[in-house]
Amino acid sequence: MRRSKTIPFSWVFINPVFVKETQKQLTGTDCSVITVVGFPLGANVTATKVEETKHVIELGANEVDMVIPIGALKDSDYRAVWQDIRAVVEAAGSIPVKVIIETGLLEEMEKIAACLLAERAGAAFVKTSTGFAGRGATVEDVKLMKAVVGEGLGIKAAGGIRDFQTARALVEAGSTRLGCSASIAIVRESLQMG
Repeated sequence: MRRSKTIPFSWVFINPVFVKETQKQLTGTDCSVITVVGFPLGANVTATKVEETKHVIELGANEVDMVIPIGALKDSDYRAVWQDIRAVVEAAGSIPVKVIIETGLLEEMEKIAACLLAERAGAAFVKTSTGFAGRGATVEDVKLMKAVVGEGLGIKAAGGIRDFQTARALVEAGSTRLGCSASIAIVRESLQMG
C-alpha cells in the first residue's frame, strides 16, 4: 500500500480481511479499494456471498469482485449462475461488481454464457481470472469477452500479466482494466520504453 502512494494507481485489490486497514492507509489518495467475495472457487452458497458483500462494503470496499459458481456453469445451470450474480449485484447496491468467470476452466460456449449472464444480472465488469486456476488472462479470451459484451460491460484481464508487452496486448484486445501483481514492474518497464 505504501508503494501505491509512490506510484499512483487508481485501484488496489486486496483480500477482505485487509479492507478496513487499506482504506485507512489510503486516506488522502484517489486510490479505490477493491476486494473479492466467493474467493477463490466461487463455491460458497449465494447467501454467504451476499453477506460477505454487505460486510466488505461496510468495511469500506469501493468495488466488489465475485467468483461465479463455476460448477453450476459447467452443469449448464444458468439460472443458478444468474441468481448468484444478481444477488451479489443487488447486495452491492451502487458499488460496482466485477464477475470473475475463470476463463482457464471454461470452454468457449461457457465463456460466452458466463459473459451474457453477468451482463443480464447487472454486473459492471466481467473478469478473466482469479489467478489461482492454472492460467490467467489471454488475448483470445479478452477478444471473445469483448465480442460478447461490447461496450455494455467493462473487461478486466487478470492473472499472469507480468510484463508491459502482455499488458498492452490485453488492452488492445479490449481490456478496460488490468489486474497485475507485477504492476510496479510493468509501470517501470513502460517508463523505460519511453
